[in-house]
Amino acid sequence: MAEENKVSFRKDFAILTLSDKGSRGERMDTSGAWLRETLQMGGYKLADYTILPDQEELIVEKLIELVDTKNIALIITTGGTGLSPTDQTPEAMDRVFEKDIPGIAEAMRAASMLKTNRAMLSRGRAGIRGESLIINLPGSLKAVKENLEVFLNVLPHALEKIQGEEGDCGMPA
Repeated sequence: MAEENKVSFRKDFAILTLSDKGSRGERMDTSGAWLRETLQMGGYKLADYTILPDQEELIVEKLIELVDTKNIALIITTGGTGLSPTDQTPEAMDRVFEKDIPGIAEAMRAASMLKTNRAMLSRGRAGIRGESLIINLPGSLKAVKENLEVFLNVLPHALEKIQGEEGDCGMPA
């Protein structure tokens, strides 16, 4: 495809950290801060950064605002994907996603399994609402770094497709 025919895509992003302690100021949000810095260094533009308690209703409300009102292209959540009774992020996704993208979560878990068998306990998901890509990451900084590495290079293509680019998916750009 000729360069002049290439579709540009929106690169705005939001970070939503889900942490009861973080929302009360009892814990530093190292994962969200690292994601902000890393994505900005990659040319993405920060549109929103919020820390909320891991409560399903609050998560749903915020994600719907970020997508339906602010039309943010990429939303990454960190936290709330484990087995604790307070971990409610995946349940909130049931009310937010219009389409699941299971391959992203499967790839993250597969890569993480090479480092720890506890990765199989992660319930993080990825999906689409409107023209927004939403990806759930664990809360630990180590896990966030490892998981972002898995999908960072496919983000441009995913965002292009979600935003309406019509080219074939079979050939890398």
